[in-house]
Amino acid sequence: MRFMLSVLSGGLFGAGLFVSGMTDTTKVQGWLDVFGAWDPTLAFVMGGAIIPMMIAWQLTRGRTPLVGGSFPAPPQHKIGHRLVLGSVLFGMGWGLAGLCPGPSVASLSYGGAGGLVFMAAMLVGMGAAPTIGARIDRIAEAS
Repeated sequence: MRFMLSVLSGGLFGAGLFVSGMTDTTKVQGWLDVFGAWDPTLAFVMGGAIIPMMIAWQLTRGRTPLVGGSFPAPPQHKIGHRLVLGSVLFGMGWGLAGLCPGPSVASLSYGGAGGLVFMAAMLVGMGAAPTIGARIDRIAEAS
């Protein structure tokens, strides 16, 4: 049951990314080009994701998931060096490539060589992140 719900959820997520245009790199870069040919349509996509999630967080308080386990705790409101650096790197990658992790997986089926290169670079970055993060933590503690 849990596997089937995961497959259904992942398929729905991928279809939503495709229909909304989040897998179209030119559309995403148009959204980020605030001082040029700005395309504000992805604001509706983000609103369509953020608003239901806010409601879901409220509705899940004191409840348990249908397929076992527990809901994750709400994120902490702590802004630290890891959050800032990660946000900067995410934004740079998103702006340069026009993809972020979710849409990059969805675009593998039709994205060509660019999608494969992005995925490879993302996986290398994910593999290097713990080592680099530990080094940054040591530098932050020393200062």
